[in-house]
Amino acid sequence: MLLRIITGIIGIAIAAFVIQYGGAPFAGFAIFLSLLAWHEYSSAFRRAGVITTYIFGALALILILCCAWLGNVEELLAVLTVSMMLIFLLTVILRGSTRPTDACVSVAGIMYIGLPFAHLIFLRFLTDEPQPGETVTTVQELATNNATILDKFDIGKILEFLPSLDISLNLNVDAGCALVWVLFACTWASDTFAYFVGSAIGSHKLASSISPGKTVEGFLGSIVGTILTAIIVGTIIFGLPLIKMAVAGFILAIVATLGDLVESVLKRFANIKDSGIFLPGHGGALDRFDSLIYTAPIFYYFVILTGIA
Repeated sequence: MLLRIITGIIGIAIAAFVIQYGGAPFAGFAIFLSLLAWHEYSSAFRRAGVITTYIFGALALILILCCAWLGNVEELLAVLTVSMMLIFLLTVILRGSTRPTDACVSVAGIMYIGLPFAHLIFLRFLTDEPQPGETVTTVQELATNNATILDKFDIGKILEFLPSLDISLNLNVDAGCALVWVLFACTWASDTFAYFVGSAIGSHKLASSISPGKTVEGFLGSIVGTILTAIIVGTIIFGLPLIKMAVAGFILAIVATLGDLVESVLKRFANIKDSGIFLPGHGGALDRFDSLIYTAPIFYYFVILTGIA
């Protein structure tokens, strides 16, 4: 447990730096995590007798995330398309050395890992990079947006009588940074509340054949805890609309659980307990970021579709 706590503290410190700084450190760290996840993904399937196009897949991930960093969506789609075509072409060129199953798993891995991390980068750089003399879009500007029907029922003003809780981070934090903090906080909260509530009172299995440790009580605790976290971080700290943050918390709790279950299926297929050992006490990158792989794209589109940004 001590090792798990120490690793968590170090991880949070690194995450705080790259999220706040943005730019090349954030994109670079996302690329590093995606490559680590790809290594664990390939190793897991290798144990099951499936050989991925390891080097080619790593290069494809780097190109995909670099395109996301530069905001080149068309180029990203081109890299993904060409990668898919070339990987399947290897089954023709190598004839036997690379099987269709290997190609399918390779393409699936690039999409499973690359696209979610690309959306994480999209979220962080959601607002345009400022030109000389310009300022970035701040979270305060997002908080004043009333473009959708959800805002018609926004009761966020009930928090106005608690001015001491407004620490005004929205005055100097750009929008992408604030939104990534909401995403990470909710994703971590989902896992944390599910674990502690499930350990304390969990008795009804949620998906015993996939993940015996998950319980219905833990899942419900995850929903409540994630909604509260979304409101605290999104509304009280950053001033984003309360109703939208509550809805986001509800959705992210469900999606995070599904992402965790998907990775559990992959590990059961490979007959392994952890995807890796990179994070002492936590397992591998896939173990730690399995929920984020699902929450990042969903939250990005939630932000876009609800008019938050």
